Amino acid sequence: MRHLLSIADLDRDDVERILETAEALQGVDEKLPTLQGKLVLSLFFESSTRTSSSFELAAKRLSADVMSLKAAGSSVDKGESLKDTVLTLAQYDPHAIVVRHPQIGAPQLVARYSNAAVVNAGDGKHQHPTQALLDLFTMRQALGDLEGRRVAIVGDVLHSRVARSLIQALALVGAHTTLVGPPTLIPRGIEAMGCETATEIGAIGDADVIYVLRMQRERMESAFVPSLREYAARWGVTPARVRPGQKVMHPGPINRGVEIDGRVADSPDSLILEQVRSGVAVRMAVLHDLLAADSPVRERTAVA
Repeated sequence: MRHLLSIADLDRDDVERILETAEALQGVDEKLPTLQGKLVLSLFFESSTRTSSSFELAAKRLSADVMSLKAAGSSVDKGESLKDTVLTLAQYDPHAIVVRHPQIGAPQLVARYSNAAVVNAGDGKHQHPTQALLDLFTMRQALGDLEGRRVAIVGDVLHSRVARSLIQALALVGAHTTLVGPPTLIPRGIEAMGCETATEIGAIGDADVIYVLRMQRERMESAFVPSLREYAARWGVTPARVRPGQKVMHPGPINRGVEIDGRVADSPDSLILEQVRSGVAVRMAVLHDLLAADSPVRERTAVA
């Protein structure tokens, strides 16, 4: 069984295939019979609006049956472990499980204790592969070929699973990435992933795309910046710091006035709402790739 646990599970051909499928599926409003009779479980142990809703809509548009479970109101509230939750739900014979969890490695555990295809919808500050794929799709729709394009990822890289997945995905398609932010929020040694780093906001000047990250205060155990006001003053993406034609993206939710000025978020060069729209098509493509009978099935990740 093939899973999508990390961008590292994919090669460039995989990415191109998924994005081409998403392009074919984009704008499809009617139900397709592709996954009729398949059961997709959605397990979200963290809050989510965009990811959970788009996965559910993607599965339904492919005619899959969908069952959603959130931690609140489930047996997790009574102390049930993730292992026991998965063992229980596996008795329903799901074909795919989409899981978001605050602990790194949770999707691997789900894959270990079920026979379903597992899609990582975000695990701690580790990976969020479908977000990276929809971001590539959005960039490609706006800019065309991404080979040689420059992307500046700005903000709280340290706590961002989105950033880690996106760095890997951009490298696969030949784009260049620069991480920009306070030194305390740039992980040591991250250059080994094939990116550059900068601590001055002026480094976004040459980028084709400015990708803004949210300040993830819920994952911060200590003060990484003196104040949000100082962060906004030094690293916030404002109209004065964005040149005409630069595309601006943000995975959401947005903290207006902190990491991004509302005028930038709502500008004609903002691709933020396009990212939301891309999410349905790309997640349809991922589910199609995993579950459709004519999709290539390859073991790429051995789960112990």
